[in-house]
Amino acid sequence: MTTTITSFLINDVEPASLKGSIGDVQDLFTQTSYSHIPVVENGVFLGSLAEQDVHCFDAEDTIESHQYNLEPFLVRQDTHWLDILEAFAKANTNIMPVLDSDNTYLGYYELADIMNFFHSTPFLSESGSVVVVEKGLKDYSFSEIAQIVESNDGKVLGAFISKMENDIVEVSIKIGGVNFNEILQSFRRYNYNIQSQHQEDTYLIDLKERSKYLDKYLNI
Repeated sequence: MTTTITSFLINDVEPASLKGSIGDVQDLFTQTSYSHIPVVENGVFLGSLAEQDVHCFDAEDTIESHQYNLEPFLVRQDTHWLDILEAFAKANTNIMPVLDSDNTYLGYYELADIMNFFHSTPFLSESGSVVVVEKGLKDYSFSEIAQIVESNDGKVLGAFISKMENDIVEVSIKIGGVNFNEILQSFRRYNYNIQSQHQEDTYLIDLKERSKYLDKYLNI
């Protein structure tokens, strides 16, 4: 059976309620490694309390008196796992509340589980090589990258933009296939800069040999 992202939905920790005390949430944080605790009222998600905030509050206070501190990050039941991973990064959290289309709280995801799901994807689990290429923001295209790889009998197992800065895009590509050196040379012919280092790269080997020859010549 294929594992789906919703199979990682859990409810091990009961969400807090507005009428609950800050002290109870403080105790809960000491028992878990979570960065946040969801707050739910009548099944409707209101936001999450951060551990770093809660320990600054008076234990006798109600959660309702600190409702303005609730953080609204969440994902939906049908949110794609890549968007879930992005939501974790943006919220700087290790727990992500999950809601249905009616805003009913269903449970939460743990960051570790989503990372394990990522590790099971072909991008990481399949054998192959990762090449990092760089090109101008207006000049690169994923269709061109796929064409370069596949025209050399390679297979694109995954690709993502790993950096974007000063109108330059850096793309990390997982490639399966045997003609890896030919793929690298093809990227260069299409004016992609190769940012990663590869033992199979005859272009770099040739440059090193020429450099050694030039050093030897200059030292004569």
